Amino acid sequence: MVILVNEQPLREPTLLILTAIADAPRHGYAIVQEIQKISEGRTKMRTGTLYGALERLLEQDLIAVHEDEVVEGRRRRSYTLAPRGREVLAAEAARIARNAQEATRRLNLGGLGKAVTA
Repeated sequence: MVILVNEQPLREPTLLILTAIADAPRHGYAIVQEIQKISEGRTKMRTGTLYGALERLLEQDLIAVHEDEVVEGRRRRSYTLAPRGREVLAAEAARIARNAQEATRRLNLGGLGKAVTA
């Protein structure tokens, strides 16, 4: 079963945000750092972009506020995957894996030299 948001595959920033909080709740700066780590430095999410995305994901019930506290006079929220977010991320990961497997299979059928291994 494929669960898509708005009948579309996840956009990369959304995929990266959900992945960043899949294993543990994180606050905004930690999410930004985790995204850079996951993407091997290819994606650098700006703070304004991140917080806009987090609000949208909260509205879509894909994430939830894990903790809301004030640290040194500043509000600090940490976010976690909501059950629906976990389902959507799992479905998207499976879709990506199927596509990658098919691409690898077709490359191996191409007969243009050595087989490609995944």
